[in-house]
Amino acid sequence: MPDADFNNGPAGRGAAEADVVVIGAGLSGLVTATELAAAGKRVIVLDQEPQPSLGGQAWWSFGGLFLVDSPEQRRLGVRDSAELAFADWLGSAQFAAGADRGVGPDRYGYDWAKGFVEFAAGEMRPWLRSKGVSWFPLVQWAERGGYPAGTGIVDAPGASAPGGSAPGGVVGDQAAEGRGTAPGQIAHGNSVPRFHVTWGTGPGILAPFVAAAREAHRAGRLEIRFRHRVVEVLTSGGAVTGVRAQVLADDAAPGRAPFAGRGAPSSREVTGEVELRAQAVVVASGGIGANHAVARARWPESAGRLPERMLSGVPDSTDGLMIGIARDAGGAVVHEDRMWHYPEGIANHSPVWTDHGIRILPGPSSLWLDADGGRLPAPLYPGFDALGALRHITSRGDDHSWFVLNKTIMEKEFALSGSEQNPDLTGRSVPQLLDRVRGRAVPVRTFAEQSPEFVWGSTAAELAAGMNALTSATPGSRGHIDAEELDRLIAARDAQVLSGLGKDPQVVATRAARAFWVDRRIRVAPARALTDPADGPMLAVRLSVLTRKTLGGLWCDAAGRVLDPAGEVVEGLWAAGEAAGFGGGGVHGHRALEGTFLGGCLFTGRTTGRAIAGSL
Repeated sequence: MPDADFNNGPAGRGAAEADVVVIGAGLSGLVTATELAAAGKRVIVLDQEPQPSLGGQAWWSFGGLFLVDSPEQRRLGVRDSAELAFADWLGSAQFAAGADRGVGPDRYGYDWAKGFVEFAAGEMRPWLRSKGVSWFPLVQWAERGGYPAGTGIVDAPGASAPGGSAPGGVVGDQAAEGRGTAPGQIAHGNSVPRFHVTWGTGPGILAPFVAAAREAHRAGRLEIRFRHRVVEVLTSGGAVTGVRAQVLADDAAPGRAPFAGRGAPSSREVTGEVELRAQAVVVASGGIGANHAVARARWPESAGRLPERMLSGVPDSTDGLMIGIARDAGGAVVHEDRMWHYPEGIANHSPVWTDHGIRILPGPSSLWLDADGGRLPAPLYPGFDALGALRHITSRGDDHSWFVLNKTIMEKEFALSGSEQNPDLTGRSVPQLLDRVRGRAVPVRTFAEQSPEFVWGSTAAELAAGMNALTSATPGSRGHIDAEELDRLIAARDAQVLSGLGKDPQVVATRAARAFWVDRRIRVAPARALTDPADGPMLAVRLSVLTRKTLGGLWCDAAGRVLDPAGEVVEGLWAAGEAAGFGGGGVHGHRALEGTFLGGCLFTGRTTGRAIAGSL
């Protein structure tokens, strides 16, 4: 898709008019823009990146969507409902007290959460299906939780008001009321499998909205101007009237560049400037995931500190700067200490962006050890509570942890995040998909062969030696694995597994996972010893922090209008997607259930686009 398909606006200093300016050509921006164009509005979309990066982070995603009571679930015997899903959501979110009564800093997050679950249980699937989107029939079980019903999660940070403190008493009276799981309420995690992988992964979700954008462009209702970086939201009389953008130098990648330059760092050379006037401006620019300095500064003190050495799960352009520019125009930013990063990152052997990392999507059988070889506490098992595990690691001051497993478990239970790491699903290839089911997925095998973070050994002593050597070779890293203690841990785990029952809670949870047909068939290895020669050799995988999502953002009402610190609407300013905390400034609360990020982009873009169209 050449730039000329969309990029037909002025290239230098000047002014232009539109009904709406949308900042960001990712999924939420495209959904917002195409909804507006379908309603007859004239829309200009601005994005600082070159055209190959159209679609933003969504293109790189695994394409998982949180759907509730779907035909796919029902065919697998999964009994789900909107009521159960919302109970799971509330148990994970731990919204501040009063949110359900329309008061406090989480009141709009609560409203968006309720609306999203209803969308996930109702309109989302038929709406997408009408656009040609379909799903892999085997629903996955992400974020299993493992906490007893009726209990809270004691390690989550406290509620935060706009700017990290309570302004003007408007939300501050509730900021100190506390939060938690009410008696009888379900705690964090999905009670049932809800992670629906799109056939075609992230590109498959993007495709109908890119097609709609093309059609709207041909009809003269939509432009996308790449290499336009917004540096100011213009205001007059307290209302937003447009934006000022810098025009960046053309930065076309050479034809041999991986993915045609998509996601690669681009030039910030300024060649011009333009002002665009509009009745409404929508911030859909994403979060702070690639801005490690900001992520560290905002990470809650109660969870220690994010390490100096981290990996990025998002391109360099995900810098969060636009959120601050919207704040300068009067918008309030809330819950800045709420983030969703992963502890299971490995460095990409073929990086596209700076510190490019890939997340391992694990099954439940691997032992998870801290930097000194201690097991993470229950229920911090692989695939159960990603943020809880991350907080445990950062509170210790570690920059890494370890999975300990064997070759059979790796082949059966490891999947990798990202569209490019799943060519079978992305390319809709049934033969490649069968290879995955048989444990012969090429991307996992490639990492196992090429990554120095995969340490192999036939004994615990060999593993420990390799693990310690890798830590010693990493500047700033600390930790030591005692070979005898590692051998004892593996032997104790194997004894529990070989008993056929066992009392170890991870062994019990893994056995329970096998009761679900999909897990038993493609996601959970047979119950055998790690030291079984037939499944060897053993291996340890070093896991690093992988930055990803912003759970806080611009404070918005139920329509997507940005609010000021006093809770008043900033006229003409709207937000969608990650910049809006996926709705209301924090739809997820303190923890997410997975499959809700792409879904949140779809829901906020659709809701906000339709609300703007109805208001103009």
